[in-house]
Amino acid sequence: MNIKTSFNKLVKENWAFLLFVFVLFASRSSFADWYLVPTGSMLPTIVQGDRIFVDKMAYRLEVPFTDIEIMQTGQPKRGDIVVFNSEKAGNRLVKRLIGEPGDRIAIRDNKLIINGELTFYEDNENELHKTEHLGNVAHIVQFMPVAEARDNFAQVIVPEGHYLVLGDNRNNSADSRYYGFVPAIEIQGKANKVLLSLDPDNYYLPRKERFYIPLI
Repeated sequence: MNIKTSFNKLVKENWAFLLFVFVLFASRSSFADWYLVPTGSMLPTIVQGDRIFVDKMAYRLEVPFTDIEIMQTGQPKRGDIVVFNSEKAGNRLVKRLIGEPGDRIAIRDNKLIINGELTFYEDNENELHKTEHLGNVAHIVQFMPVAEARDNFAQVIVPEGHYLVLGDNRNNSADSRYYGFVPAIEIQGKANKVLLSLDPDNYYLPRKERFYIPLI
């Protein structure tokens, strides 16, 4: 039996399983995916060991296994948590979207100024946390004291086709302050919820209190 005959036999005998695998990976490529968060750049919203659900149809529908757009389904909005493949960072990142195309963004003493207006912050029981209001989205940000924090930058204008992103762990996040604006084509989807969470500091035991919690 030659190689071609063996291959055809293998496909014929296992076509249902192979179809299932193809559909599974095609779905992860174009419709929905999950992402294991390895760092604390989005603390306290997302913690190390969270596996987050990513809606890959939130902004566009693509041909499976490619970046070819079939249709646009929405636009990233300020306050969204986005997952993107950063060419400059050489890594897949998850951050909070702060600036949309045309926005004027600055930071003064760790407070955002968006289009000339100072963002509203509320104090929290934890003195390192504040509630940041981005329009209709209110979320907690963390301000850990670190040396040489990038807690100030002069006003920049977000160019067309790009976005400005920051981590919720504001002083401990490699984001647009380091890698610049994020091209729209790099954004893979919107993170909606934590599916499950395993604690790397406690033998990877599950954190049941974090299962299925919404992120937005």
